[in-house]
Amino acid sequence: MDYSGHLEHMLCKHGGDDDVSFDQNSFGAAAAIASSEQILTSAIDSMKLNQVVHLQIADLSLGAAGHTFSAVDTVVEVLRRKLAMINGGTEPAFEVFFSDLRPSKDFTSSFRPLEDRVDGSGKKYYSAGVSGSFSWRLFPKGELHVVVTSSLQWLSRIPRKVMKKGSERWNKGRAWIQGAQREVVEAYAEQSDKDLVQFLKCRKEEIMVGGMLFMLMAGRPSDLESQVSDESRLKLIFTTFMDQAWQDLVDEGSIKEERRDGFNIPVYLRNTEEVAAAIESCGGFKIEKMELLKIDDPMNARQQEFMKDPDSYGRAMANLVQLNYFYHMIAVSAIRV
Repeated sequence: MDYSGHLEHMLCKHGGDDDVSFDQNSFGAAAAIASSEQILTSAIDSMKLNQVVHLQIADLSLGAAGHTFSAVDTVVEVLRRKLAMINGGTEPAFEVFFSDLRPSKDFTSSFRPLEDRVDGSGKKYYSAGVSGSFSWRLFPKGELHVVVTSSLQWLSRIPRKVMKKGSERWNKGRAWIQGAQREVVEAYAEQSDKDLVQFLKCRKEEIMVGGMLFMLMAGRPSDLESQVSDESRLKLIFTTFMDQAWQDLVDEGSIKEERRDGFNIPVYLRNTEEVAAAIESCGGFKIEKMELLKIDDPMNARQQEFMKDPDSYGRAMANLVQLNYFYHMIAVSAIRV
């Protein structure tokens, strides 16, 4: 099998805890998770549970840095309160599995925020890391009570059709699909639908009936035909800056055009209709709530800093490229039926 175009073999997050690390710049993930907390809480509250002494939870978004643990904390605390009355005071044991689609070179550093959650007799939950892509089965059938993820805007691979030189879907000279030919966008949309249905089929097998799937993914408004609006800073980062940077390398003779044309950002921003269609196609889930969330631009709060230190603006923009910050997120809670 050819893995060359698969996401986990193309990208990894910048590990460590220095100024350019993912963990130190993941304010976008923090804002998105915070904005969706009420939806997540309501979803867990809506679960119908009998007496349970052992619950298994999976978070398939460890790449969201330490902020991903706040989502798990929410799930655990809501379930603990919910079960306190059902179990008659018996404290349930929580087992949480973490997986990262795009591991860093120092994967173990991702677990440092867990230290105050799992050490000592007062631990909140037991934890373990799970290897492998969430595009495939990761757990035994019907074992999980809750699954959360916030990485589904990433495609499992670059569509082969956009990499084929000379074809009508060849995305020549572009790093992304914003402003690309309709055929290129359609190829991404087809891959996106295939990936989401495949993800849902895997989770349908792993989540027990009555369990909860909570998905948080970058998206776009339903009335927006393109991936982002003309006013979006994301357009500037993923198209203007990225395309110019690649062209500069070509003009300098540092790389050949073929290498430039072989690079495509594996991101597709769905609308709510596309998400609903994939859930219906898969079957096995009932949507409890789906909402498009508007996430504040993190750069706005730093305008004064940028005016005093223009270099910091350049560094911040460069970090936003690796952090894939998005301005609309789709939050979906679905019950396994």
